[in-house]
Amino acid sequence: MFGVYVLELAGDDDEFAAYEAECAASAVELLAPGLATARGITDRLSDLAFTHRASELVGRCEPTVGDARALLTAATISRSGSVAVRAINVRGLTDIDTQAVERKLGSVLVDRGFTVDLDDPDHELRVLFSPDTCAVGWLAVEADRGFGSRQPGDRPFFQPGSMDPMLARALVNIAGARPGATVLDPMCGTGGLLLEAGLIGARAVGVDAQEKMVTGTHQNLNAYLDGDWAVVRGDAASLPIAAEQVDTVVFDAPYGRQSKIAGDLNPLIRDALEEARRVATRCVIVGDRPWAQVAHQTGWKTEASFERRVHRSLIRYITVLRGA
Repeated sequence: MFGVYVLELAGDDDEFAAYEAECAASAVELLAPGLATARGITDRLSDLAFTHRASELVGRCEPTVGDARALLTAATISRSGSVAVRAINVRGLTDIDTQAVERKLGSVLVDRGFTVDLDDPDHELRVLFSPDTCAVGWLAVEADRGFGSRQPGDRPFFQPGSMDPMLARALVNIAGARPGATVLDPMCGTGGLLLEAGLIGARAVGVDAQEKMVTGTHQNLNAYLDGDWAVVRGDAASLPIAAEQVDTVVFDAPYGRQSKIAGDLNPLIRDALEEARRVATRCVIVGDRPWAQVAHQTGWKTEASFERRVHRSLIRYITVLRGA
């Protein structure tokens, strides 16, 4: 869909959310805390983790009720039918009276021939207030990804430290998961990344050194996926996969304090990244430390990097890599 859209971002890391949004939208730019704009969106937007909604932008104005009303009054509207106005105080950063906004802008639309239907409207007008701007738009896409129904502890097989499904979805999106693509996790653990890749429509391929993890991942993927997937026991440093046979690699590296692997992790991760480079041209690696320097030794180039705090003692470092 072409045009200018305003995106409502989730979480508290707008840079990360905007980067993920680039998987499903073009020319994404941060607008205000919790908001971004995009010039064109695709049907993949509903697969994103950190974008709640996209609305076709009517316009922007100063963040006051009067300015929002004036903007809508002057706007060209080629729609008809029933409507609901939803005013949002984005992240609670303003003192705007959202009910007053909804009444005043609703009256503008009634004067232009719309009927009001708050339960099942033909159109929803979203009025998004932040401290420095107000963005007004017609709701185009609203994501409903069901993350709450597949938390790690609710799956058939669970191990402590399993990744939250919302972050897992964002990581596979950033890695390049999409319908028809093949996504490899060479250290698949309980299969959280593979699960999210499969739900998007990608072919999920997992490898793990522990038979217990392979068996558990089979249980988890069987519970949620009907699509094409495969999980085998193997060594991430010597993958049972031919060169250039997957589209992208994404994995959560062992954490030094929690891993059963004794000694220095660098040789293992270096070998795993070297194998990833052999089978794919794109990779996302997550760990309790940055792995960019080790990745560069194996021919990867860093495209982007992020830090996400899990709790006081753990930061996840995310490195997005591309082939040189």
